[in-house]
This record gives sequence, structure tokens and C-alpha cells, in this order.
Amino acid sequence: MSDPAEKLAAFAAWATAHITGDEKGQAQIFLDRLFQAFGHRGSLDVGGEPEVRVRKATEDGGGTSFADYVWKPVVLIEMKKRGTVLSKHYRQAFDYWTRLVPRPPALRHPLQLRRVPHL
Repeated sequence: MSDPAEKLAAFAAWATAHITGDEKGQAQIFLDRLFQAFGHRGSLDVGGEPEVRVRKATEDGGGTSFADYVWKPVVLIEMKKRGTVLSKHYRQAFDYWTRLVPRPPALRHPLQLRRVPHL
């Protein structure tokens, strides 16, 4: 199966059959299969990291949070349960990205957060 559309369709079928929405227990498996569907060997093989520590701003209470997956400077993936209102989490993803990949905004496209359709 070398056609990208076929790989993505196979991934969608697999995810529908096996992913129940348990963020912590299934996130890394989901991401690995997603990257394979896009033609990569896996999510770690591209140089990305799961569960990356992110220092919170002092005004947000300080401490440490965890980004679900980061492949610098390509993508940050923050996963949420099915049915979660994602607009409530834009700030979280933006803060993670700017703390982990600190480049002036003029050097990159505006952050685009998209909801992946339920598979």
C-alpha cells in the first residue's frame, strides 16, 4: 500500500476500531500509527518527542506541564478527549509552542490550530 490516500484510509479504519479516546493510554500508539500513515517510520523516528516538559509562566502559577508530542520546529500536538471544545485550549497550545520553539513570530506562519475530524 503506497498510495497516501490508501494509507490514511487504513489508518482511519484502524483508529476507529482501536482508539477509544483514552488520551494517556493510547496517545503514543495513535501518533505512531498516524506518522506511519503519512509515510514516516514512526513518531520517534522523525526526531519528535512525546510528553515534553514545558515550564509554565509565573503568571500561570509556574510549575511544569507536558505537551503530548513535539517535533521541533515542525509540529506540536496536544491531544484532547473526543468531544472536548478545542477553542478552550488554543492558548495552551500557543503557550507550549512559543516556550518550546522560541522564534520571532515574523519568521513563521501564524499558528494554525485545526481539529482533526473524528476517525
